[in-house]
Amino acid sequence: MMPRIARGAAVALASVLVLTGCAGGNTPDSGAAGSGDEKLTMWVLGGDTPDELRDYLTDTFAEKTGATLDIQQQDWGDIITKLTTSLPDEKNTPDVTEIGNTQSPTFTNVGAFLDITDMVDELGGDDLLGSFVDAGKVGDQNFTLPYYFGSRYMFYRKDIWEAAGVTVPKTLDEFNTAVATITEKNPKDITDFSGFFLGGQDWRDGVSWIFANGGDIAKLEDGTWVSTLDSPESLTGLSQLQDLQRKASNAPNDAKDSNQYIYLNDSDQTLDEEGNASGETSLSAATIMAPGWAHWSIGDLSTGDDGKPVRTWNDDVFGTFALPGNDGKPAPVFAGGSNIGISAKTQHPELAKELLRIIFSAEYQQMLGENGLGPANEQYVDSLGDDQFAQALIESASNSKLTPAAPGWASVEAANLMEEFFSKIEAADDLSALAQEYNGKIDALLNVKAG
Repeated sequence: MMPRIARGAAVALASVLVLTGCAGGNTPDSGAAGSGDEKLTMWVLGGDTPDELRDYLTDTFAEKTGATLDIQQQDWGDIITKLTTSLPDEKNTPDVTEIGNTQSPTFTNVGAFLDITDMVDELGGDDLLGSFVDAGKVGDQNFTLPYYFGSRYMFYRKDIWEAAGVTVPKTLDEFNTAVATITEKNPKDITDFSGFFLGGQDWRDGVSWIFANGGDIAKLEDGTWVSTLDSPESLTGLSQLQDLQRKASNAPNDAKDSNQYIYLNDSDQTLDEEGNASGETSLSAATIMAPGWAHWSIGDLSTGDDGKPVRTWNDDVFGTFALPGNDGKPAPVFAGGSNIGISAKTQHPELAKELLRIIFSAEYQQMLGENGLGPANEQYVDSLGDDQFAQALIESASNSKLTPAAPGWASVEAANLMEEFFSKIEAADDLSALAQEYNGKIDALLNVKAG
């Protein structure tokens, strides 16, 4: 996952890191045992790491090292800027930080993180999520490792699908036909109704159609990353996307992959102290695609034990399934989630390594799964449980993909090139020409690396 920052900041990112000497300069501590007054700082992004896990890390770290772990939550929206200014500064760097999986290649390629190649086997080895491991590598060296994953899958309104006479699809073509049919029939006569809500700029979900047809955003050729949006396979996926946007989705052209669940609920109302609902209804879609944790925001509205409004999943109304591919197996989808690494400027490398050992321990990996976050170590995916959400997450993750592990990928995202490109698909008369245009724009940034 990746926030949007100014184009200039993104392009200058690698230069800033290298010019400030991010690749070295740490002063090793004497060992894993703390002196009692040492403090290690860890950054986590957003609220995905729940308090239960934060408390476990803090307490266990203190027990094992005698040192203090200070966990600080950062916002996704400005994390690139914060990391760019803080990682090179040994006085202000976080010792250990979570980083979005699509952000990792840019930082690893300029030496922002400590080389932890010698720890990989100890922390899980081949059982760690391969695509996330690759996002944290430069050559044969490892700098960040997976923290958690959250693959995307389908949430749908059973009542609307049934009313339209459509069943859960087994292939990608069946899905494309089904959601177009539901849109056409619109059994509840809803204004601006979408059989499948797909925002015009929602490339993180839309890219699945490119992947499912054997296409890709970019590939490494002879040591250089090259955009491949105009390959025959990619164009097949883009043609399907265009058809979906025209026949199945009435989502706004500027909509991104944010809070799609509100369009699936019967209402976006709030409850007063007496349990009375107020506000406008929001139901406008029969199907959405979202990371697994979206299910906590889908369902009937009620009042929780703390008096606050909560959503309760209703199996009679809502359902889930993994997006099927052309072969009936799960389609490749973009995997959400994060990596984690040790700052190259940390003053406490041994303490930081001890924290990684705790994070990759069996107990913590299982706690991730129990809290609905896909564990980094695939040995522990059964900790997600056996309900429909766990099964859909595991199934969709079985064939998931990440964005290109190119040194300039953060700059591509920061420049909003993917949002721009996807927003033009629906109206395009010549998809090949559009793809070639954006190949050029993406190529200009993919291999940007300070040196």
